[in-house]
Amino acid sequence: MNLPNKLTIGRVIAVPVFIVLYLKELYLAALIVFILASLTDLLDGKIARKYNLVTNFGKIMDPLADKILVYSAFCLMIGDKTIPAWMLIVILAREFTIAGMRTVAAAEGIVIAAAMSGKIKTVLQMIAVPLLILMLAVKANPALYQPVWFAAQIFLWASMIMTVYSGIEYVVKNIQVFKDRN
Repeated sequence: MNLPNKLTIGRVIAVPVFIVLYLKELYLAALIVFILASLTDLLDGKIARKYNLVTNFGKIMDPLADKILVYSAFCLMIGDKTIPAWMLIVILAREFTIAGMRTVAAAEGIVIAAAMSGKIKTVLQMIAVPLLILMLAVKANPALYQPVWFAAQIFLWASMIMTVYSGIEYVVKNIQVFKDRN
């Protein structure tokens, strides 16, 4: 197994560690684990492309590892009311729609490539989550809490806008997937 794939697996393994730390309200430790796991996403892709180590495993697991990490955080944040549940529902609706479209397209021999808007959405989510965790970590300090809360809200809402936009973009660009071929 090559290094990029090991980094991807490391990101998945980091998720339970992150979850335990978050649930124990060890927010700074959870924040560090989340950031380190997020950084492996940047690193594995760069290494894979630079050294021609792109694999089918990586193509499947890299985006899946991102989703497991980010959506685990969002699930935890629903539990403690850091974010409203409807946000995760919108995110998951987009993900299920695109996954379904990709499955149908693959059965027809069509590959639906990741769009830049989807990558931007992921980056915005990976910035929003650490800010939301930091917000919890500094909750007792009003001088720190307010600016962190504000920044967290900006990135959370920006990620929601990109979630909806990228979902619409995928559907519009790949509408042929919905048409019967008979």
